[in-house]
Amino acid sequence: MATTSKRPNVVLIVSDDHGYADRGALRVDPHVNTPALDRLAAEGVTCAQAYVTAPICSPSRAGLIGGQYQQRWGARWFDSSGFPDHLPSLAERFAELGYATGYLGKVHYGQERPGDRGCPPHHGFAESYYGLAGQQMGRLNYLHHSRAAVERYGPDASWRMAVQPLLDGDDEVELEGFLTDELGHRARDFVARHQDEPFFLMLAFNAVHNFCFQLPDEELDKRGLTKYDDWDPSTSRYVDWYDGAIWPDLPDGRAYYLAQLELMDAQIGRLLDELDRRGLAEDTIVVYTTDNGGSTCNFGVNTPLRGTKYTLWEGGIRVPFLVRWPAGGVRGGGTNSGLVSTLDLYPTLLSAAGATPTSWEHSDGLDQLDALRGDVGAAGHEALHWDCGFQWAVREGDWKLHNADEGPHAEALRRTEHTDVGVGSRLTHLGRDVGEETDLTADYPEVVARLRARHDTWRAEVGIA
Repeated sequence: MATTSKRPNVVLIVSDDHGYADRGALRVDPHVNTPALDRLAAEGVTCAQAYVTAPICSPSRAGLIGGQYQQRWGARWFDSSGFPDHLPSLAERFAELGYATGYLGKVHYGQERPGDRGCPPHHGFAESYYGLAGQQMGRLNYLHHSRAAVERYGPDASWRMAVQPLLDGDDEVELEGFLTDELGHRARDFVARHQDEPFFLMLAFNAVHNFCFQLPDEELDKRGLTKYDDWDPSTSRYVDWYDGAIWPDLPDGRAYYLAQLELMDAQIGRLLDELDRRGLAEDTIVVYTTDNGGSTCNFGVNTPLRGTKYTLWEGGIRVPFLVRWPAGGVRGGGTNSGLVSTLDLYPTLLSAAGATPTSWEHSDGLDQLDALRGDVGAAGHEALHWDCGFQWAVREGDWKLHNADEGPHAEALRRTEHTDVGVGSRLTHLGRDVGEETDLTADYPEVVARLRARHDTWRAEVGIA
């Protein structure tokens, strides 16, 4: 198929904690309503075996924007994650190519503060409107971001409920309104203002991270949902309130989650319509993915995968991954079954923009353009690795070796998130057992030894002691 010689625009959409099964086209749950994501899948390629580099947001996001396994700079869990000074970001590479660059939404590479390297204006984004989730319990409030809200909530609750003002560049800005809608509006405005030049827009929704009950009153009324209040220190301890605000104790928890997913999808649909209206759709690469597996404590569903966010079960690291680029030879309705990583976005998008391989020679990702264009001979990754310190995994072909240690991390996740990391060592064949039900360790000791040795070699390569 002929492809365009024009430099494409790029819209990279990253949601938060989106369940693997929660797309309408998959028909796992008839209550899931995602027409925009279904449209992207119908008009683009679905990467059916796509992975993030960590089962939690901050190291996963850091790996994506840098194109490297984040373990190379010591980022393995919340307490060690961040974006380093030495690594060129994807946005910086696009800026070098003359692209207009914009960032909208959640930022969480670690514990960034205004002016830090981890803030979008300081790693290549000329325009930005964002919240520092690492300073706010890993989340952004859906409805309140103002000094008045901070004062109203009080010091502890304002931090836990994440109501601090947002940032425009390095300047503090306030928003009292539905954040998902505001991000959608600003995304359409960015496209309109840069329609005559190549642009790279990263749109990082807070949806569908908890707390999904933070919906506008009109949406609650429309859906017949009860208003559930944020934490108030005068009425309860946070740990008690939190346990009531997540699975399995929150009444209508799945309905709140699906409402947030539907409203995010609606903003994605309006953005696709904006690209259509301005004649940009053919020459714009649109990517949709999420930062880690669906959070079952937030009522996400990962069927048929086992496990959830925080774990190295498939449900914690295998994610939705959709790519549309009509003018680039990416055929609609296709499926790529090779092993894909969010690390691949770095070389793939830069390659599509006409950059030379020197732009991504540091990357651990692969240029997946040929595979996205339907070249069945284009191989994906031979192996992928994960390492969080207390748990690690390696996938080679259909084989996966997964190990998790008992200790404070595993215990804390059981207690606070109702999450089982799968303590012990387990070998599975994902081609026959995608749900990771059967442990084959005793049957294939030679495979266990090979994968363990392969992971040890990788650990040494990336600098894990």
